[in-house]
Amino acid sequence: MSYRALTNAHLALVAMLCFGFSRWAEAQTDEIQVYDAQIAAPGVFNLTWHNNYTPDGRTAPSFPGGIVPNRTLNGVSEWAYGATDWFEAGLYLPLYSISGTGAWTYNGFKIRTLFVKPDAADQIFFYGVNFEFSRNTAHWDQNSNTSEFRPIIGWHLGSYELIVNPILDNSYKGFSHLDFAPATRVAYHLNRTWALAAEEYDDFGPLRGFYPAAQQQHQLFGVVDYSGKPWIIEAGVGVGLTDASDHLVLKLILSRDLH
Repeated sequence: MSYRALTNAHLALVAMLCFGFSRWAEAQTDEIQVYDAQIAAPGVFNLTWHNNYTPDGRTAPSFPGGIVPNRTLNGVSEWAYGATDWFEAGLYLPLYSISGTGAWTYNGFKIRTLFVKPDAADQIFFYGVNFEFSRNTAHWDQNSNTSEFRPIIGWHLGSYELIVNPILDNSYKGFSHLDFAPATRVAYHLNRTWALAAEEYDDFGPLRGFYPAAQQQHQLFGVVDYSGKPWIIEAGVGVGLTDASDHLVLKLILSRDLH
């Protein structure tokens, strides 16, 4: 079977599972990242450690018994394996939070399948699609099972890059309940090691009817990337653009191949 036919078969199968039946707009997140279609080399394991901290955020949980965002650290270890030059499998475990009082909570785990155009870093136009399936604890999400469908579309234009992830979050309540939460990145590469970027993370609400503008979440991040060896580092500061958004969020992503 050809690469194209095999990929299409996988995408069709996972899409049927993903869209069988959204994630509410005010959920917290463990991962603040725009996917660029780059994956671990075939046969290589990779570890990415995500952490984001909200020094000035919402002081009430999104639902009764939920985690309060203000002064909370959310994080997760992401374990990935490059199966081929176009497919990477991943496991997010453990997913955790540390509240402003110092209390630790375990929030669940996720598995993912990521299909991309091979050698995306060397392409002018690149693309891919990521599917994630989450098992959530009650204080992290009101829905025990959720999933994410994340297309990846991007361009390398000299020293600049533009990437769009038009994400749909799914809580298995029907197609109209799918939640539109896109992520966008514009970056300028100073050299092969350093880059500066602006990233925006939005949550407009369910497809059946977006939330009023004041109730939508929109956050703008300034980001610095370091692509060295052995670590790749991404650090950013985000500000909320609406009252429904956390006012200030810090993110740090550390990534390295495991040999």
